[in-house]
Order: sequence, then structure tokens, then C-alpha cells
Amino acid sequence: MPYAMDGLPERVTIHEVGPRDGLQNEKTVVATEVKAEFVERLADAGLTRIETTSFVHPKWVPQLADADDLLTRLERRPGIRYPVLVPNERGLERALALGVTEIAIFGSATESFARRNLNRSVETQFDMFAPVVERALANGLMVRAYLSMCFGDPWEGPVPVDQVVRAGRRLLDLGCAELSLGDTIGVGTPGHVAALIDAFGSPDRLAVHFHDTYGQALANTLTALRHGVSVVDASAGGIGGCPYAESATGNLATEDLVWMLDGLGVETGVDLRSLVSTSLWLAGLLGRPSPSRVVQALAKEA
Repeated sequence: MPYAMDGLPERVTIHEVGPRDGLQNEKTVVATEVKAEFVERLADAGLTRIETTSFVHPKWVPQLADADDLLTRLERRPGIRYPVLVPNERGLERALALGVTEIAIFGSATESFARRNLNRSVETQFDMFAPVVERALANGLMVRAYLSMCFGDPWEGPVPVDQVVRAGRRLLDLGCAELSLGDTIGVGTPGHVAALIDAFGSPDRLAVHFHDTYGQALANTLTALRHGVSVVDASAGGIGGCPYAESATGNLATEDLVWMLDGLGVETGVDLRSLVSTSLWLAGLLGRPSPSRVVQALAKEA
């Protein structure tokens, strides 16, 4: 029986990142047909936003070298969105050639991560993003922006709220429909989350992306929801990390998020048992148990 809390949205949209952000850090390359089945299973479980892959150069993320093949294999269903990450104009060209209708770009709030991840400064990253967003919008694509290191940076330490807001607003001003605030190394706490969302002035175009390094992902998510955010990134089974930040552990598990929201009476449209079954299937293929606490608990009941 759900027990509601004041100040929560009636419905939360889950932006599922397992096939892209979840798998990208796997050292063993996952077969393309497995990735395609993963996406199909996620759709069967009721997820309607499934970030499928990335057009990053295979030298940097070998796991996603099969992006073109994967998208060709997928039968895209009506009502389900299949965004892909594009790092630059070349990536956008590949996305357009394959009929992609939604892309994401990936920026940094800190100099250190921008240099390591993008080979750019915080300022010059926008020069790279601007033509990508402009061309994408001209072709009728929806554009989402990720902003990394919004709470802490492994090289710079705590990141000032105003620094994050400046970078985030620059991405929104380019024409991005949504800005996902990333706690890349999982150091955020509820008070910090509240302060950052409030500093933007309006939560309407914001999403949140938490990693569970210090066990704060669900608490941070609940805080974000009570401050007006209604889009949450999560990864089935809690898989993933960040190949450019060694201290980044797994993403918030989609199952853990759905369990919490079901208990609060917040709609997601996701069938939890079906999702758990998918994560158990994937964990078997990856050769290790899922880090999701809900997957572990329900697996014992299966």
C-alpha cells in the first residue's frame, strides 16, 4: 500500500541510461544482439525513454563501437524515445543518417573534467556544442544536455553552486530542451541538491542523474522531486560508472527508484517485476550480481 508524501509529482519520467551509460564502463564487450535484447526488454517493462548508445569514437569507448549496427537492428516502437549521445558534429551526422530523432550532448561544470573528457576548457566546450545543437534543432531533433561534476570533482573537490548554474544555463540557452544535473562521483547530499535546484530558479527543464557512491542517490532523488524535478535518470540493475572518472561508481538503480516511487504512490508506468527479471538476465550475462538492492531482494523471492 502506498503512503504519499506532500510536495511530490504525481508522475515521474524515468530516463533509462542502462544501455548507454550502464554498459559503457564494462570491460568485456557485450554483443550487439544482447544490447538490442536489453533495449527491447526495457521497453517491455514499460520504460519509455531508453538512451540506447553513443556515437563517441570507439577508441575512447570501445563498448559502444557498434552504435550504427545496434540502431539498425532495433525496431523502434511508437511512444518510446531512443535518444543517443553525440559528442560532436561527426556524431550528429551519424545520428541523422540513421534516423535518430533525439540526441544528448555531454558537458562539464569543471575545468579538470572538461580537459580530460572533452579536451576543451569549460568555456570552449560551448563552441563545440553550439553547431551541434543548432543543426540538430534545424533537423527537428530534440536535444538534451548532460552536465557532469555538478556536486564534486575528483581533482577540484566541491563544486560551487553558481559555477554549475552558469554552465547549465549556457547549455539551456543553446536550445537544449532538458538539462540533466550529474553527480558524477556520487558525493552530493540532499541539502546540496536542494540548493542547486533552487539556484536555477525553476525546475521545469531540469533532470537529475545520481551515482550511489556514498549511498545517497535515493535521498538525493527524493529531495529533487520535492523541489519540482520530475525527470530522473537511472540504470537498470544499477550498472555503470564513468570511464573518465575512476571514483564514479554505479548509477542509481532503476529498480530501487521504482520501488521507492511505488511506495510513495508516484506513477512511473514501469513493471517492477519485469524490470528485475531483465536485470537478473543481464547480470547473468555479465557474470556478476546486480548491485541493485531491490534486484537482490526480489531475486531471493523468485
